[in-house]
Amino acid sequence: MQTDLSKQIVQSFAEIAKDKGIERETLLSILEDVFRSMIKKKYETDDSFEVIFNADRGEIQIFHIREVVPDDELNDAVSEIPLTEALELDPDLELYDEHAQEVKIQDFGRRAVMMARQTLAQRIREIEKDNIFEDYSERIGEIILGDVYQVRRKDMLVNHNGVELVLPKSHQIPKDRYRKGDTIRAVVLEVRKDSGTPTIVISRTSPLFLERLFENEIPEVFDGIIELMKTVREPGERSKVAVVSHDERVDAVGACVGMKGVRIHSIVRELCNENIDVINYSEDKFELIKRALQPAQVLKVDLSEDQKFAKVVVPVDEVSKAIGRGGVNIRLASRLTECEIDVYREVDEEDDIDIKEFDVDFGEDVVQTLFDIGCDTARAVLELDVDEIVRRTNGEIDQELAARIISVIEEEFDEEY
Repeated sequence: MQTDLSKQIVQSFAEIAKDKGIERETLLSILEDVFRSMIKKKYETDDSFEVIFNADRGEIQIFHIREVVPDDELNDAVSEIPLTEALELDPDLELYDEHAQEVKIQDFGRRAVMMARQTLAQRIREIEKDNIFEDYSERIGEIILGDVYQVRRKDMLVNHNGVELVLPKSHQIPKDRYRKGDTIRAVVLEVRKDSGTPTIVISRTSPLFLERLFENEIPEVFDGIIELMKTVREPGERSKVAVVSHDERVDAVGACVGMKGVRIHSIVRELCNENIDVINYSEDKFELIKRALQPAQVLKVDLSEDQKFAKVVVPVDEVSKAIGRGGVNIRLASRLTECEIDVYREVDEEDDIDIKEFDVDFGEDVVQTLFDIGCDTARAVLELDVDEIVRRTNGEIDQELAARIISVIEEEFDEEY
């Protein structure tokens, strides 16, 4: 019975430990600690006990080692055994010999054995959590391929090699549509412990995800021939990647885009058709700003002394390109260059008025709304009618206000339209 129970405990937890990737030495150490705790609970000390793991038989043996003393000199029943009792166990024993007696696991009682099982299971779970935390901490920045197994309102749970990963709503591309069982790719973004339990956060919106996709799809990036200097994203809408080649024979942009765009297309598809602008990086801030505003053509850049603000002039018909739908292009360009950019249209010889000079007439918020839709000058506003202003501002400026804006500007020029 002793052997069977010992083997049972060892084998059952050895299988669990193997499944969880826990090393044999670690398991043995846990087993010994647990059994020593049982001994301490019953005898108040484990000094007179030896716990031995029998590798061949796959079982734990516990020996109670006591010194043989005269019956009338017995002081400690845990570390000493009276001669009379010792001789009944082994007639060959003599005074002050050491007697090793095997203790059966069931002698500790059913409750103690159950507690030992629970403690073992808990210790293995703790080690598994530590292993998961360490494993995924080393994988931060790495792309993983997992299976969606639960879609919730605020997040999505992904199974990766039996480990639960969390994809928060804020890290999902707005156009993402996944169902249970779908395969998903994302980058490991953060690993933290919440009440001792590891939480692995993955992301599809992080610039890091786009960078890793470039490394996977473009050999020159993976090999370090092309370096990604900076990546900025508006997930699902547009992204800009500044690249530089460390080999003059390799065109950085051409290599990233590929023949007929074949390389970039696979990345675009993964990102739900997110537009990707790949530009050549430049240390020259003027040149970098011009490139960052692609696909718009830039005529002039006026940069502040601290290089944190820039006024950019573009052709009249390029303003909407420079700003982009909802201002996405200019926002990304500003983040890529770490410079706040204002876009102005090329002005004809005739006089024009900066739209911001009408702050007093319409208020700063209204003027900023006009600026955001590409109306940086008074004449740019007069190119639109009332309905067009309402449509472009998504109703932020209603028809009554649009009519007043046009009227005030017309009076300023003393012209009729």
